[in-house]
Amino acid sequence: MLWYLKYFVLLYGGLFAITNPIGAVPVFLGVTHDLGREERREIARKTALTVVVTLVLFALVGEWIFEFFGSSVNAFAIAGGVLLFKMAMEMLSGSISTVKISREETEEFGGEAVTLEEVAIIPLAIPLISGPGAITTVMLYMARSTDIPGKATVIASILAIGVTVWLVLCSSGRIQRRLGRVGIKAMTRMMGLILTSMAVQMMINGIKGAFGL
Repeated sequence: MLWYLKYFVLLYGGLFAITNPIGAVPVFLGVTHDLGREERREIARKTALTVVVTLVLFALVGEWIFEFFGSSVNAFAIAGGVLLFKMAMEMLSGSISTVKISREETEEFGGEAVTLEEVAIIPLAIPLISGPGAITTVMLYMARSTDIPGKATVIASILAIGVTVWLVLCSSGRIQRRLGRVGIKAMTRMMGLILTSMAVQMMINGIKGAFGL
């Protein structure tokens, strides 16, 4: 039981660094700047739900994706490590990773021509929060979990991230007032540092497994 608790904390911490919901606060406020409190809470709820559904779906079908494309867990670990490392380098500069979202996407969905559901799903949930890095991570950890409790721990960490995303987005106004843009950039850099170590370790594990080291 203690091992699974540690595993949960490890997974949750890693997913928190990758999804970086605090770093998404400025974008969330930007695309919802003309909406009321209740509408913002509704978007936050739908965004969190979309994040959970997306990550759980990829976590569950990840093994079949490996088999279909003839890829291995080790090859995926190396490729995923490279992707996470790129994200981490951009986060260390204090910016939102371009692997997640582009400036054009942010501007396009900042207007009034889209519905609340569209804003919640794209660009907030996908690809801003549950982007390629988060999808890669849950697929990899699910593939490496060989027993039911281990796989359940991965799902539990995704659910916990969904709750965290909802809480952060619902409190986005207060978070920005307290941290300010400088504080959010500092938090993003901290998450980038954690993500860098995760990416390097992921590549090391993949190389060791591929070459039987």
